[in-house]
Amino acid sequence: MYESFYKLKRNPFLLTADPGFFFNSRTHKRALSYLLYGLQQEEGFIVITGDVGAGKTTLVSYLLKKIENQNYTIANIVNSKLQAEDLLRLTSAEFGLRYKDINKAYLLKNMYQYFKSCAHAGKRILLIVDEAQNLPWDSLEELRMLSNLQWQGKPLVQCFLLGQKQFKRILQAADLEQLRQRIIATHHLEPLDLQETKEYIIHRLKLSGWQNDPIIDNDVIEGIHQFTGGIPRKINLLCGRVLLYGHVEELHRIDNQSFEAILDDVKNEFWNENSDGSSENQITAEFSYDAE
Repeated sequence: MYESFYKLKRNPFLLTADPGFFFNSRTHKRALSYLLYGLQQEEGFIVITGDVGAGKTTLVSYLLKKIENQNYTIANIVNSKLQAEDLLRLTSAEFGLRYKDINKAYLLKNMYQYFKSCAHAGKRILLIVDEAQNLPWDSLEELRMLSNLQWQGKPLVQCFLLGQKQFKRILQAADLEQLRQRIIATHHLEPLDLQETKEYIIHRLKLSGWQNDPIIDNDVIEGIHQFTGGIPRKINLLCGRVLLYGHVEELHRIDNQSFEAILDDVKNEFWNENSDGSSENQITAEFSYDAE
């Protein structure tokens, strides 16, 4: 809608994960380094946590783009609220293996044979589990058991676990000591600071063909950072509203007065009044669902 008005080649602030928009902030750069380190080690678990919308899925999508021509066979589990056997079935399905009408023993046997055939062909197995905080204990234990599978003295499976910040607490449970001992690196994605927020917005605009139209004042950038807390998806959502407002009002410069009007609209939609008249941030699922 606003793309044509501002002569943009594409929407710079889509909410869906796009590795082409990956922004190498300080925290994302470190997380990427840990993931690459994990791939070099060829074993164990890498754990990446972060607030909802922090960029976990985009980070991994970018990594997968970097290694797409290398010898990896990859399964990506995004529906992780699964009991152990269901997790095995979904994993089997992701690898194209039979998963219906067979018991757990055959599921494991089939996976082991498949993993061995991949290793024999020089391919490595990478299992990525998103929303890992939803996994029950027995499913986490099943992942640990998969990481025990070996052939010719080498692990057959490596696993990346992506989760929200509460996953760090879950991993501290006494029952998960054996799993913790297999985690070779972990990183928590921090929100962007003010300077990174500015660079992030300009980065996405330039990739979309932005030619300084609209001009966005620095105090507007500061307001965006303050309102969103530096969370990338919230930045995307609010910047999308900024450009939409600019298009509707036919603005080629977004100043603080315009931004205040935009915030009034957003607050009316997403903030509720408490009984004492004060405002409490009640950002709804549009701001908080995790589809980075």
